[in-house]
Amino acid sequence: MAESTSPKTGTPDAKAAKINRLNRIAGQVRGLAQMIDDDRYCMDILHQMQAVKSALAKVETQVLKDHAACCVAEAIASGDEADQREKFEELVDLFAKRR
Repeated sequence: MAESTSPKTGTPDAKAAKINRLNRIAGQVRGLAQMIDDDRYCMDILHQMQAVKSALAKVETQVLKDHAACCVAEAIASGDEADQREKFEELVDLFAKRR
């Protein structure tokens, strides 16, 4: 049987990989809270925060790739200019919020 894909999440394996990564990040964040509660050395906390940010950025990149590969590609293939414009504007708005 062929593996089904969702335009929003990709293959079931890809979806599971993102969820697993996010669950690990959630554990790291809980660890950060414990480090602060334990009055750990600031630089240790900051290093752990950098690791969390890096891990989250990797998941974000994968979700963005999924969006481009599925949602944006479908809008382009459809020939629907309004849908294409909407998908493009969503990306522009997302990146504008990063500033």
